[in-house]
Amino acid sequence: MNTEISTQTISYDESGSGPAIVLLHAFPLSRSMWASQMEALQGAYRVIAPDLRGFGGSKGFDEPPSLDQVADDVAGLLDELKISERIVLGGLSMGGYAALAFARRHAGRLRGLILADTKAEADDTEGKANRERSIAFAGQNTARAVLDQMLPKLLAPETMAAHPEVLDVLRHIATDQTPAAIIGALRAMRDRPDSGPSLSAIAVPTLVIVGEKDALTPPALAETLAARIRGAKLMRIAGAGHLSNLEKPELFNAAVRSFLQELATGAA
Repeated sequence: MNTEISTQTISYDESGSGPAIVLLHAFPLSRSMWASQMEALQGAYRVIAPDLRGFGGSKGFDEPPSLDQVADDVAGLLDELKISERIVLGGLSMGGYAALAFARRHAGRLRGLILADTKAEADDTEGKANRERSIAFAGQNTARAVLDQMLPKLLAPETMAAHPEVLDVLRHIATDQTPAAIIGALRAMRDRPDSGPSLSAIAVPTLVIVGEKDALTPPALAETLAARIRGAKLMRIAGAGHLSNLEKPELFNAAVRSFLQELATGAA
């Protein structure tokens, strides 16, 4: 489905009915990465998964790329869908950065947060240099090539060895993305601010999820993130790398369901 937000076109999937949950995807993927979660949750929730700027069917950046813009896109999508109640917002990796930007800019619209395989810190000097190298590579190569270069850090070794179907899904999603989307997202992530100072202001129940073998945002960073958000819960996903929702969907979905049930009962 597509909707127009001002001059921005947002593509999204929606299924189910009930309390609204919005899921923000990782780099360099699209809303398709949430297929298992949408199927698992649609029986009790209204699940919405948008494509972030430039990915899938969503229009790219017209101005300097920014995750704040992405957060505002999500707020605009909620307005277009006439969702006025507070939502649960989940994001993985880049989607987690956008979720933290949303928490900073639209805190009053949140009922809960799910931050998966992500971190609050901005890129340091080395991180920015790595983004620049990736931008140069993306300018000369396909999105599939960008993904293939990242795979050893995206997935746990056992996923790489024993689950070729996960690699197939990732490559299929990445093949549909454009170099412009890749470059825009890399610039937005490179220039994102440190979300650390705003973590203490998060006042909604929060679940932090991390793959135990996440090489990009390892468990130590997840522990720090959870410790800085009042009352946050930390869930480690055994055997998963950076894309824990795709590598271990049953464990990931169980953690999310448990968190949502606690929200519903006021136990979170």
